[in-house]
Amino acid sequence: MPIAREKARSTKVVPTNDGTARSPSRRLRRPAEETREDILNTADHLFRTRGYASVAIADIATELGMSPANVFKHFHSKTNLVDAISARHIEKMIDRLGGLETTKPAPERLLDFVKRLMESHLRDLADNPYLFEMVLLTAKEDLQCGHRYRDRLLADLTIIIEEGIAEGSYKVTNSRKAANSAFLALSCVLHPVMIANEKADILATRCEDVVALINAALQNPLAK
Repeated sequence: MPIAREKARSTKVVPTNDGTARSPSRRLRRPAEETREDILNTADHLFRTRGYASVAIADIATELGMSPANVFKHFHSKTNLVDAISARHIEKMIDRLGGLETTKPAPERLLDFVKRLMESHLRDLADNPYLFEMVLLTAKEDLQCGHRYRDRLLADLTIIIEEGIAEGSYKVTNSRKAANSAFLALSCVLHPVMIANEKADILATRCEDVVALINAALQNPLAK
């Protein structure tokens, strides 16, 4: 007795907006950059509200409705996530400080810049109780975000010093070297680890004293 042939089952297709068709079980892929941003935003929120040590990659994946493997596809570890989150935050923070009053002399602009950056750090530490935990991790692991922060800050300090040289306020000849020295001196009021447990009024006085010392050195005709 001949074997009856089965009719091929038709596959139902769903029309799309562009007139093409796709299977209903096949989901459209999101751009990788969108997925990456979602992971960063979710991880940032969880780290800040629960603490870095209390959040696992699986927690981030669950919050997003995806598998942990998908998170690892974009970020190989929690440390990589902290690095990316911190780098993004640093860029936004320094960009907000870019609108300084340019009509003031360079010594005053330098003080304004340092004070606003220090106050921004203090607000972040006060508003985000778990942020200090992440800051310690970036310092311990020597993450790239720390190097980017240093490079960005050095660039801004160099610009202020070069403008001061152009207007005659500063007497140094090597603006990059002077900016590096200023950066090292300012760590006592700009590094989150150094200011996390200090009183605000003490930091305000220290900030003015350190910047005054830097300005005095930059205005010295013997400075190089």
